[in-house]
Amino acid sequence: MRSRPIGFLVSAVAGAALAFGGTTTASAGPAPTPAPAPAPGSASATDVRAADGCYTWSGTLREGSSGEAVRQLQIRVAGYPGTGNQIAIDGQFGPATKAAVARFQAAYGLGSDGIAGPQTFNKIYALQDNDCTPVNFTYAELNRCNSDWSGGKVSAATARANALVTMWKLQAMRHAMGDRPITVNGGFRSVSCNSSVGGAANSRHMYGHAADLGAGSQGFCALAKAARNHGFTEILGPGYPGHNDHTHVAGGSGRFWSAPSCGI
Repeated sequence: MRSRPIGFLVSAVAGAALAFGGTTTASAGPAPTPAPAPAPGSASATDVRAADGCYTWSGTLREGSSGEAVRQLQIRVAGYPGTGNQIAIDGQFGPATKAAVARFQAAYGLGSDGIAGPQTFNKIYALQDNDCTPVNFTYAELNRCNSDWSGGKVSAATARANALVTMWKLQAMRHAMGDRPITVNGGFRSVSCNSSVGGAANSRHMYGHAADLGAGSQGFCALAKAARNHGFTEILGPGYPGHNDHTHVAGGSGRFWSAPSCGI
């Protein structure tokens, strides 16, 4: 996990690459005509384009919008689905996405209308690095098995994309817990890595959805309880066999929460 000042920085690619750390590039062509100067206090499209090295939004997204811009937004607000819920990363801006955007906005002191415009995008830019990961988490933390995300139950690209969503959920959880560091002991496992540590045959680690968390300053139970509010459909912690020394969180279909020593 990295710790650095949050600056004003400026997901699968066109198909899959953007979600996996690709950068956007402008096609060659005639120099564009300069846009009129924005009104004082407003943000122009040019300002927004210059802000980000991972993915750039322009205009406004709201309920009824669709496409890649919405899907990229959903990745970043995946940690704000409401208690016990999980939003779909499908590029369709429906009521669940609107509610998640509004919770994200409220968490950072923005106007919480559920409409994503320059203020919302600028906050996201400030929270992410140029490889699309949130500033407080890295791909390396989410994969201590191998360097190329291969050998799991899904393609390497899908495993990496799932891990990116997991990181944004953890970023939301970290912020909700007072911005105290969250220790990630591991995430993605290939089938062979999973077998070597005695993982379950259907472990979500092999899909890139999962992370095992150390106690840190919060404690295992506080982490398990907080995870309920941030899009994790699988939470295993103290009192569940084999989980007294870590809290396991994961996305994916279905829901299974069990940390009996924590009242879950």
